[in-house]
Amino acid sequence: MIPYLDLNSINKRYQGQFAEAFEKFMERGQMILGDSLSGFEKDYAQYCGTQYCIGVGNGLDALRLIFEGYKIHGKLKDGDKVLICAHSYVATVLAVKQAGLVPVLLEVDPKTFNFDLDALNAVNDPDIKALLPTHLYGDVSPMEAIWVLAQERGWLVIEDAAQAHGAVGVHGKRAGNLAHAAAFSFYPTKNLGALGDGGAVTTNDPELAQCIAYLRNYGSGQKYYNKYSGFNSRLDELQAAFLAIKLKDLDRDNARRIAIAQRYHDQVHNPKIVLPRPNFDGSHVYHLFVAQCEDREKLKAHLATAGIGTSIHYPVPPHRQEGLSELSHFEFPKTERLHETVLSLPMSPVMTDQEVDRVIQALNSFEL
Repeated sequence: MIPYLDLNSINKRYQGQFAEAFEKFMERGQMILGDSLSGFEKDYAQYCGTQYCIGVGNGLDALRLIFEGYKIHGKLKDGDKVLICAHSYVATVLAVKQAGLVPVLLEVDPKTFNFDLDALNAVNDPDIKALLPTHLYGDVSPMEAIWVLAQERGWLVIEDAAQAHGAVGVHGKRAGNLAHAAAFSFYPTKNLGALGDGGAVTTNDPELAQCIAYLRNYGSGQKYYNKYSGFNSRLDELQAAFLAIKLKDLDRDNARRIAIAQRYHDQVHNPKIVLPRPNFDGSHVYHLFVAQCEDREKLKAHLATAGIGTSIHYPVPPHRQEGLSELSHFEFPKTERLHETVLSLPMSPVMTDQEVDRVIQALNSFEL
């Protein structure tokens, strides 16, 4: 069986280094907010090209804490609206809601899985104060066009970079350094994944960085003294140590993902399967390789019979989720169509050439 994602093999490469890091962790006795975290924060900020990185509990918290920080500094207030592409994971919407803001969804461009730029340019609502582009599946959003529009309208721009570790955007800058602030997730399946939950905020704004560093720790910068009404959302020492080890190989792993994606594009020739747009310049790091098929379930079953695992990202769009019923009045036919047809194919830096061969062969043999 070729798994959709073989996390065991990905992490087994580091088993010895993880064991050494765990021994050091036990010897130091620093469990929270210690040297491993500050070291990783420095390394990841340098990698992204930002001045600051603040490790937090998960990607959803990373987004929420950005919004909360901007509220404290008067750049946002409760009830302000935030623009989000309708084709996204539900956490993006939840972060906006939980911060007391209002998510405004826009239709997707099916070719890019990102904002329909015509719909984005047509927005005319004075209550919109921020724009939240998601680098979905690892493909950097059209940040140049987004920045032009945001500057015209006076909007904050916040990257949801949860799936785009290492991707390179405009002017050679990496994801995480393409907006006023960015949120990352280190969920185990990510291109840079921990062995548990984790997240981070990157920014060049010193006031925001300090505010989030306080907010993640109950609002405190000094033990038992709370400047803000904060949260408990800290990237722990052990996960930070593991991430620092894996960060050294992130570019190599991303290069392997891109090479596999290029093979899929060059060698899959089946008109029944729509591949994502080819993009091999580093602006897409292929966290996911998402194809489309009119009969997704038949394709999924065909690949399973061939011993190939797949996944669906995502079966239900945010505005059709039971827990987000306040969004149910929205109608996004392009978004809804994507959620009915997308299928994620195997994509991993530890896939062998022979496994890629088998996936390609199975895709080419599929018939409706």
